[in-house]
Amino acid sequence: MTHQPPPFPPTPGGFVVPPRPNWFRRLSPAQRALTIVGAAALSLVLLCCGGTTVIAAVFGDPKPSPSSNAAAQQGEPIVAAPNGEPTSEAPALPTETASPSPSATSSTPPPAAQPSPKVETRTVTETATIRYGQRTVKDPNLAEGRRVTRTDGVNGVRTLTYQVTLTDGVQTAKKLVKSVVTRKPVTQVVAVGTKPASNCDPNYSGCVPIASDVDCVGGGGNGPKYVTGPVKVIGNDIYDLDRDNDGYGCD
Repeated sequence: MTHQPPPFPPTPGGFVVPPRPNWFRRLSPAQRALTIVGAAALSLVLLCCGGTTVIAAVFGDPKPSPSSNAAAQQGEPIVAAPNGEPTSEAPALPTETASPSPSATSSTPPPAAQPSPKVETRTVTETATIRYGQRTVKDPNLAEGRRVTRTDGVNGVRTLTYQVTLTDGVQTAKKLVKSVVTRKPVTQVVAVGTKPASNCDPNYSGCVPIASDVDCVGGGGNGPKYVTGPVKVIGNDIYDLDRDNDGYGCD
């Protein structure tokens, strides 16, 4: 009979200690079943997704990608790459620019551009009145204090030329550019009398004094004033000096 060694090696003290079970054995039956199912699912995923990569790396026969098949089915041109291998490039599709929604734009329209103002320049002529002056002269033949107009005054005329600026039809500036006297004024002349007042009665030519009664010198009257004739009656013979009514008194 052959002697078999113990299933577990002895410790230095001579005792045999069985080893601890591994992590799988420490799991419960339910946990073991769940672990097995998960490992199978993971192996299936790796086989499906990474299998083609492994096969292509080993055998050098890459599986055409779906995008290449789609490009070939649509008849797109195949462009040769720099290394000589054919490649296909899909044309760039135009990008669509999203138009702003009506709610994003303002409902108020933008203000219209203001037109530039219309500026024009005109020449305007106006007339102005020049008031006449007045001059006073003394006249010794006029009774003192009496005034007589010898020359009538006449107003003059001045012509004014302006440069007027209009903005949109409204006057905005006015500048005098010329002033000319087109008619000179005429000065008014007034004569003022300086002759002293006379004490002679105006009804007679020749000085007959003004009094309550006047008689001829050498006559039979009693005055109180007397006159030496002859004197001419040019108005009313208020002193009865013309006794014979020939137009002369005290003759």
